[in-house]
Amino acid sequence: MITHEDLEALIRSAMPDAQVQTRDRTGTLDHYDIQVVSAAFAGKSLLDQHRMVYAALQTAMNDGRLHAVELKTEVTP
Repeated sequence: MITHEDLEALIRSAMPDAQVQTRDRTGTLDHYDIQVVSAAFAGKSLLDQHRMVYAALQTAMNDGRLHAVELKTEVTP
C-alpha cells in the first residue's frame, strides 16, 4: 500500500514543479490513476513523459507498494 502523499512525493522528487493528482482505483491503495502536469515534459514524447513518471515510481513498484497505474501526463501550459 502507498498513500496519495507518498506518490506525490516520489513524483515531485524527480519533477519538483509537478502538479500531481491521484485517485485510488480499487480502494486497496495499490492501483492508481495519476495525472502529472510538469514543465519537465516539454519537448518529450508521450512515451518519454510516461517513462519519466515510471522512473520516479520504480522503487514503490519494485517493493510491491504500488501494483498498477494509469497515467495521464501534460506539459505545464
